[in-house]
Amino acid sequence: MTSAVATPTGATAPAVAALAYHDGEFVPLEQARVPVTTQALQYGTGVFEGIRAYAQADGGLAVFRGRDHYLRFLRSARTLRIDVGLDAEQLSEVTAELLRRIGASEDTYVRPLAYKRSLLPGTPPGVQLQGVSDALSINAFRMGSYTDRAGIRVAISSWRRPESGVLPVRAKVTGGYVNNALAVDEARAAGYDDAILLNSRGQVAEASTSNVFAVVRGRLVTPPLSADLLEGITRDTAVTLAADLLDVGTDFTDLGRDDLCNADEVFLTGTGAEIVPVTEIGGRPVGEGTPGPLTTALMTAYHKVVRGDDQRYRHWLQPVRPAAARPSATGGTT
Repeated sequence: MTSAVATPTGATAPAVAALAYHDGEFVPLEQARVPVTTQALQYGTGVFEGIRAYAQADGGLAVFRGRDHYLRFLRSARTLRIDVGLDAEQLSEVTAELLRRIGASEDTYVRPLAYKRSLLPGTPPGVQLQGVSDALSINAFRMGSYTDRAGIRVAISSWRRPESGVLPVRAKVTGGYVNNALAVDEARAAGYDDAILLNSRGQVAEASTSNVFAVVRGRLVTPPLSADLLEGITRDTAVTLAADLLDVGTDFTDLGRDDLCNADEVFLTGTGAEIVPVTEIGGRPVGEGTPGPLTTALMTAYHKVVRGDDQRYRHWLQPVRPAAARPSATGGTT
């Protein structure tokens, strides 16, 4: 893998690996291309996942909750009539093999993408899901934590989260993320780090790529699935860790804008963002304007779990074992 390049903010740009899994084989990344006629490129008919692999306390590498991500990936694919061709276990093995082949040993981000490619013979042109071939690609690149554990500033977006009757919001559909991109662009143009979107009823849905939690009058609260949000894997992880390790239950109930503004703590959860405190919303401090005790405790617990430091959650980790040595032509091993 190539070296990361320092950015002006002091973070590091992701180092892209030299290989990808594309059309059923491992190929050089520059060969993992799609033509401009690709249906998903023109109509947004693709689905994706974001999965993290973490360097472990024992020196190895492990994929965090990969099977759960791939089960969601397959559900998303079914929504768009995409036949991925592999089940969750096979996708997990392909991912592990890709990580082995690129020599990943540091924190790595994995991006599977399944998409509609080209019209099958006899299919007329137009926007459609049937009569179109399917394709799968997976790439990976080195990526550590990129959010500020001291907290981020967010805006309430003027863009609304689509209703589930308008777009399948519980699937990670590529075309739907135009909504997220517009919200982030608006927030960053105003000097904020991220955006929180409300749904059509004016209740909190989610952030641009993260779920939203708040501590309201001593209770941990997150919006229910009926708020038109994506059912996050990290969201479920946070709920589980809060209950198991902190003896804190989670209320799945609607959150309004006022609830966020008056909350004692607010934090976001997502595979990319991990668990990150929100210390300011729309120019107003959250609580004391610093990460709260529950948020801090959850962040600490989460990072121990993903690093393999808490044996109770080893079932969430898929070790990426080194490739077995192969006999060489001279009788040694390679």
